[in-house]
Amino acid sequence: MSRVIADMSMSLDGFIEDGDGGVGDLFGWYDNGPVITETANTGVTFRTTHASAQRMRDSMRQVGALIVGRRLFDLAKGWGGCHPMDVPVFVVTHHPPGDWQFPDAPFTFVTDGVTSAVRQASEAAGDKLVAVASASVTQQCLDAGLLDEIHLNLVPVLLGHGVRWFDQLANTPVRVDNPTIIEGDGVTHLVYPIHKPASLAALPEREPTCPT
Repeated sequence: MSRVIADMSMSLDGFIEDGDGGVGDLFGWYDNGPVITETANTGVTFRTTHASAQRMRDSMRQVGALIVGRRLFDLAKGWGGCHPMDVPVFVVTHHPPGDWQFPDAPFTFVTDGVTSAVRQASEAAGDKLVAVASASVTQQCLDAGLLDEIHLNLVPVLLGHGVRWFDQLANTPVRVDNPTIIEGDGVTHLVYPIHKPASLAALPEREPTCPT
């Protein structure tokens, strides 16, 4: 099965959005350097430091499928049917959108939980990584023992309030190994391998109850 990672930008005090749902203070590093990284979505181009650009390019090469929550999908307006990663996207939701305008785009709406989403995304990714983005889905995957690594883009700002990445974990403590560290400009990229208890080594049959 593919390795499953969670990858997001986070403030020093643990938030991935501010109190108004904004991410401007967290995404400044995407546009503060000389190196241009283009994506599959022509409307999304990054300009970062060399170190951050190499990390982003490695991620785009290594990730074979993406799992997101419905809230992120709605906020991003479905990325116009073309996610910048250019991989199959699995949206965990209770109800698929009734007005999805891009039926041929590689988006799958998963209504039977994160375990099913991970299974489907792993099949789609093959020997590549499955990346998880959004707080609720990350929390559910951690509670179910489905994550292998946390990829944290740590931004030097204190937001004070907003949406926390790790706010409602049911199965704690979650123990991680020492990180791999990449220093960017306005961001520090950290990769934490997760220790998984033997009892959680296999995919569970029951879904966690945290809502999407």
